[in-house]
Amino acid sequence: MRLISWNVNGLRACVGKGFLEYFKEVDADIFCLQETKLQEGQINLELEGYQQYWNYAVKKGYSGTAIFTKEKPLSAVYGIGIEEHDQEGRVITLEFEKFYLVNVYTPNAQRGLARLDYRMVWEDLFRKHLKGLDSLKPVIVCGDLNVAHKEIDLKNPKTNRKNAGFTDEERGKMTALLETGFMDSFRYFYPDKEEAYTWWSYMGRARERNVGWRIDYFIVSEKLKTLLKDAEIHSDITGSDHCPVVLKIEL
Repeated sequence: MRLISWNVNGLRACVGKGFLEYFKEVDADIFCLQETKLQEGQINLELEGYQQYWNYAVKKGYSGTAIFTKEKPLSAVYGIGIEEHDQEGRVITLEFEKFYLVNVYTPNAQRGLARLDYRMVWEDLFRKHLKGLDSLKPVIVCGDLNVAHKEIDLKNPKTNRKNAGFTDEERGKMTALLETGFMDSFRYFYPDKEEAYTWWSYMGRARERNVGWRIDYFIVSEKLKTLLKDAEIHSDITGSDHCPVVLKIEL
């Protein structure tokens, strides 16, 4: 199976920058999106052979997730089951015969860490959601997790130490998740690979200079380790300020 995750930073804009051409070329079994920035009825994608699942934010033009899958899941759940945390369209969980797939767009701590406290609460609730699923069958989590876990995962770790996405608090929550039976698939295959980034600021020619962050992931249950085949970063795909990430797994 080939699974792809991509923060498109506005799907309508991304469609105008080659999204459909890439989608057809990669021919993924499951394709997950974050930050669709859509309301229902604002786009009509003809994706032959795929089931479509959408979670929209209440706030217009904000957040949002989607999953396109060739295989119809056994069930689909939107959010984490807590109303106050399910207003932004951030989570879709699909159940398949052998695994759960969770597509997530993690809240950003924002400039000045204005939303860090909310982020910390959300992280604990989301981890609880994943652990509950993992007790039933293996889990594949993908999406924009809005954190660079280790210093190797961003270009300038020292100057970003207290900035959103690289605070000790956010990194600690990622560590906590990985310590409860999950693994970072990219680092499983490429533990020492440097300058492997998935997001670049639009400022200062950051992408051209590869001044980036790796904040988009496939996190998988450790019980799936022997089935993993590869993890990829498609940094040459430029329809967004993020690039697609890929998981190949024998399921």
